[in-house]
Amino acid sequence: MSETTDRPTLLPLWSAPRSRSTVFFRMMVERQDLLTLHEPFCNIANDGSTNIGDRAVDSADALVDVLTELSAQQTVFFKDTTDCVYDSIFDRRNFLKSGHHAFLLRNPREIIPSYAAIKPDMVLHEVGIEYLYKIYRAVLDAGGNPVILDSDDFVDSPEPTVQAYCAAVGLPFRADALQWKSGERPEWSQSARWHADVSASTTVQRRERTYDRTIDNDPLLRGFYEHHLPFYTYLWERRLRIS
Repeated sequence: MSETTDRPTLLPLWSAPRSRSTVFFRMMVERQDLLTLHEPFCNIANDGSTNIGDRAVDSADALVDVLTELSAQQTVFFKDTTDCVYDSIFDRRNFLKSGHHAFLLRNPREIIPSYAAIKPDMVLHEVGIEYLYKIYRAVLDAGGNPVILDSDDFVDSPEPTVQAYCAAVGLPFRADALQWKSGERPEWSQSARWHADVSASTTVQRRERTYDRTIDNDPLLRGFYEHHLPFYTYLWERRLRIS
């Protein structure tokens, strides 16, 4: 665990899609003591650029440089999802080692039908668990000290889970950040259709959904699940235990 510090740092949160990471992001926005960025790597991969303040950044390499520069001046939190691919980060060992990388994990059994409901023509890599594992291993190999959170813990026991996260990355815990006003945020305007539930929310809570296509009735989705399950199991066994 890290001691709470006022020194500027970089706080990446990586997650597979549909893993409640935008709820986590919304909570971090509410703190108002961080520079918060929403899916900058995926924005570049999907749309060719992302905006950071008045700067348009158009490559993953350039984004790493900007994040490094900004986090030397203030603490920067960003969250990104692993349905996109941005392999150039694997050549940036200083970036992978710097700050406090965290990984938000959800069972692919739940990710896959949720993703397929929005993007019916989804493909294998978009489940994101294998790529999440690849980034986790790269952070370890670079000498970083990553932390894994279970998103079920986050929605079922939000306060102790966030307390554990804050202790791990050196942030003071802010209980008031677990409540906010509903509404769409400009930070996720580039991908707003994926975040309707978060826009309607006012706190961290579990939302139950049922889907027509699941891994139990769709052989294609079942194959996606079986491919990603070993990577999920590896990461889940290394998660923070929340008391």
